[in-house]
Amino acid sequence: MCGLTRRLVILTEIISPYRIPLFNALARHEAVSLHVIFLAETDPSLRQWRVYKDEIQFSYEVLPSWRRRIGRYNLLLNSGVDRALHRSSPDIILCGGYNYAASWQTLLWARNRRVPLVLWSESNQQDSRRGYAAIEYLKRRFMGACAAFVVPGISARSYLRNLRVADEKIFSAPNAIDNDLFATAANNAKQNAVSRRKDLGLPERYFLFVGRLVREKGVFDLLAAYAKLDASLKKQFGLVFAGDGACRQQLKEQAASITPGTVTFAGFSHREQLAAIYGLADALILPTYSDPWGLVVNEAMACGLPIIVSQVAGCAADLVKDNWNGFQISPRDVLSLHLAMENLAVHDEQRETMAANSLQRISGYSPETWCAGILSMMKSLSSNA
Repeated sequence: MCGLTRRLVILTEIISPYRIPLFNALARHEAVSLHVIFLAETDPSLRQWRVYKDEIQFSYEVLPSWRRRIGRYNLLLNSGVDRALHRSSPDIILCGGYNYAASWQTLLWARNRRVPLVLWSESNQQDSRRGYAAIEYLKRRFMGACAAFVVPGISARSYLRNLRVADEKIFSAPNAIDNDLFATAANNAKQNAVSRRKDLGLPERYFLFVGRLVREKGVFDLLAAYAKLDASLKKQFGLVFAGDGACRQQLKEQAASITPGTVTFAGFSHREQLAAIYGLADALILPTYSDPWGLVVNEAMACGLPIIVSQVAGCAADLVKDNWNGFQISPRDVLSLHLAMENLAVHDEQRETMAANSLQRISGYSPETWCAGILSMMKSLSSNA
């Protein structure tokens, strides 16, 4: 960027623990003066994440907000958007979505002041949020005003290409987590495996699901696939659900009929405990019907796990290669899911090779890699200014 420091303002919904390492890494670059505007601290109706404010090493503010959930829609209104943008004086704005009133206020503010607005887009062709005419119309209007786009991977880039977005306007900044944090905690758990399993109430060996216990995550398909395993395999391998959600009780009732076998509901876990649960598992399974990305896959790979993931998860095309570090399956395909689980359960050497391959692949998905994508976008917009 020709030695100049450019002011980047990121507008995003909540203080997600996943994003803090990315923003911290970006703030350390001398070419960037970073300020983050959060629309809320968290969303307690959907997430139980801890807010790790003590880890924040970048300039930020949280806008006053009012939230209401109406059916499947999340209404979030903010005050002070224009004032926050004026005070932060951005050269470039990176907007994390188009579906908030504050996003549209930011678009108008940027257009009136000729500040480039960049959309941070994770949408893909399989996204269940697509298909509503009014939403698609608003999305296209918003996208038409954007100077560039940042995507996490292959699926999101293909989606924008299908909407006729010019390839030179699309920049990849791969979704990432703090790999070292998860790997270290997982290794510590492995070194104290017996006591940690006892503390956490976990089976000796198990397949793992991490996420919200809702039907669209494919949790009932996973339970059905586990039930299909031979009795001998179910005696060796349990199934652990780490998370909470509306379907927890129904899942528990159905799981009670599976015998032999062990189905454990570990509840919601913060990252420190969750990393231990990953570290003691044999594989992660994410049979979701729709997911913009699926950061639990990043976490599991950083902890050295093979992955079974549905093809519609945004991360699948980037992170999981069939028969190399796991398996991709079609959503709602219980038989394919069952066969993939059986394959991992039976072939110990293959499972260990896949675990090593996961560690190799995820090393390229770090906060620094994400920063490189953001810096590339900023350099391009600055040179075209």
